[in-house]
Amino acid sequence: MRKENESGDAVRLNKFLSDAGVCSRREADRLIAAGRVSVDGRGALTGQRVFPSQTVCVDGKAIRQEKELILLAVNKPRGVVCTTDDRWGDITIYDMLQYPKRIFSIGRLDKDSEGLLLMTNYGDIVNKMMRAGNFHEKEYLVSVDREIRPEFLIRMSEGVYLKELNVKTRPCRVELAGKNQFRIILTQGLNRQIRRMCAALGYQVTRILRVRVMNIELGDLKPGEYRPVSRKEYARLEELLADSKNIS
Repeated sequence: MRKENESGDAVRLNKFLSDAGVCSRREADRLIAAGRVSVDGRGALTGQRVFPSQTVCVDGKAIRQEKELILLAVNKPRGVVCTTDDRWGDITIYDMLQYPKRIFSIGRLDKDSEGLLLMTNYGDIVNKMMRAGNFHEKEYLVSVDREIRPEFLIRMSEGVYLKELNVKTRPCRVELAGKNQFRIILTQGLNRQIRRMCAALGYQVTRILRVRVMNIELGDLKPGEYRPVSRKEYARLEELLADSKNIS
């Protein structure tokens, strides 16, 4: 799968870094603001545009764009964090994968959650998939600490007010999957959203397993394993993203 924008036209620096698999566009803007990025030996500016022929460095290391799009489906185990920050001694997703090329995660799963995590070197996919206004689906299988009552499913599906975030969650699809288990399909990604929703209704989460992101499913991947997203999956993903808005 080839990337777009290989014509030699100038692009925004944050997009260049995102497409190179360094980080997301937002994180790129933070790196630029922190003075960690240079273009042709000079400190970079937020909003700057660069040509493919220019030399872009992060922390003094030259960044080169990968021509081939990388998109992986990963089964993230519990206890692994979706960050490069290992100051607390955590195992990061990057430590676990040891992937030979620069990639970063499309969204995150918290340390105690597990299941499908998509990783790529192409920022445009990240922006379109994760922007809440595009209403793309993520499906989870959730276990809780006690028997699920019908009213719990109704209240979850209608949206739950989260006092600590001062927001009511979007209506969503919820169905019983077992005595202490339910499936939920979200189109937003608030911080620890499922855990907060359950806690607000008096339930404690014991396990969260993400089983699907849009059309890509976890399938039979074992914890710690990954696979390239197939061409068929990617073609369908492009169709679903066709009308999705991007962010700068």
